[in-house]
Amino acid sequence: SDFVVHTGERYDYRGSSGEPQQHPDAEEAEKSLSTSEHLNKHQRTLTGKKPICCSECGKTYSRSDSLKLHLRIHTGEKLFNCDQCGKTCTSSSELKIHQRIHTGEKPYRCSQCGMTFSRSHSLKSHLRIHTGEKTYGCDQCGKSFATSANLTAHQRIHTGEKHYHCSDCGISLTTSRGLLLHQRTHTGEQPYSCYHCGKSFAQSNNLISHQRTHTGEQPYSCYQCGKSFAQSNNLISHQRTHTGQKPYSCDQCGKSFTQSTNLKSHQRTHTGEKPYSCDQCEKRYSDLRDLIKHQKMHTVDPHRVECPTPDLSSRTQRVECPTPDLGSRIQSAE
Repeated sequence: SDFVVHTGERYDYRGSSGEPQQHPDAEEAEKSLSTSEHLNKHQRTLTGKKPICCSECGKTYSRSDSLKLHLRIHTGEKLFNCDQCGKTCTSSSELKIHQRIHTGEKPYRCSQCGMTFSRSHSLKSHLRIHTGEKTYGCDQCGKSFATSANLTAHQRIHTGEKHYHCSDCGISLTTSRGLLLHQRTHTGEQPYSCYHCGKSFAQSNNLISHQRTHTGEQPYSCYQCGKSFAQSNNLISHQRTHTGQKPYSCDQCGKSFTQSTNLKSHQRTHTGEKPYSCDQCEKRYSDLRDLIKHQKMHTVDPHRVECPTPDLSSRTQRVECPTPDLGSRIQSAE
């Protein structure tokens, strides 16, 4: 028989009439072949085997259709267009994800905090905030990250790469997100608004942190003592009270601190900088806490009795304090 399944030739078989016709076993053979191909593809997903390689960059795939999609990155071919903004995408799935920007659809929800995402991998990355999982380690310093993108951005600290430049002030940044956030300092854009009080923020994570002031949520707990915090950085600072770690050191005197803000306040004792001024008397302080303490002196109780300052040079002097007028207090209370 001239019938060949693999070439797709289905009419080379000649029946009793002598005319070309489909082989009686052809359909069954094709069905078996199709099932066999699907089985092979399925087995590759289980074993992790990726025998199909991109000739451009060497990236490997388990399926030929996945390689076909990948090759469009090299060719620049984009067949799928967004009817809202005209953006072109390399695949229908990429277009579907993109269109969620216009529809606002976020079908992936975090069961821990309720935050929603338009992409499944964004949710997967987010979940690592709750689990503390950091699978991507830097081979230079050992620091770990929850996502490969964060690791890539971090590694630029070691290489000094800064590909993203601000057209307004010329500053260079290591990530495109860093540039986007920086540019908002020029434009004043604050696209994230609190639906409780209307306060706006330039970054979504700042909005999430702020909303906890309304909800009272404290998702970050210390495993040593159980104390909870609204911000992860507050938990990290707190945990140093258990470990005794003081990673911030003064380069002038060597004194160490658990928080960078405490180091910054301390360094002002060396520089003499006093950025906090009293709006009542213009006295200046290097530490905000000292200013707050000072401002309480201006809030005087009108019924407070001031005693005269004693003359300490005279041991025999007796200081008479005036008796407070309690009647005036009663009258004012009435």
